[in-house]
Amino acid sequence: MELTVECYSGHTYAQEPRAFVRQGRRHIVQEVERAWRTPEGPHFRVITDDGERCELAYNEQADTWSLIHAPSRWITPSDIPH
Repeated sequence: MELTVECYSGHTYAQEPRAFVRQGRRHIVQEVERAWRTPEGPHFRVITDDGERCELAYNEQADTWSLIHAPSRWITPSDIPH
């Protein structure tokens, strides 16, 4: 699943996600409900412009974003590992 994240970056990269594009659709982050760090990097629980809650994670070592949790209606067969 390809994921592109637009984020605010002040003194460091990935301080706060502002929007993300998944499967060609741009989701605007209306609110960051919670932000925390793991050994891999920052995680964010957000509410999107369509009212959905999801979790985004940035892996600093790999320089990649992941959608950790998403509404079930967003999941497609291509998202499921074989």
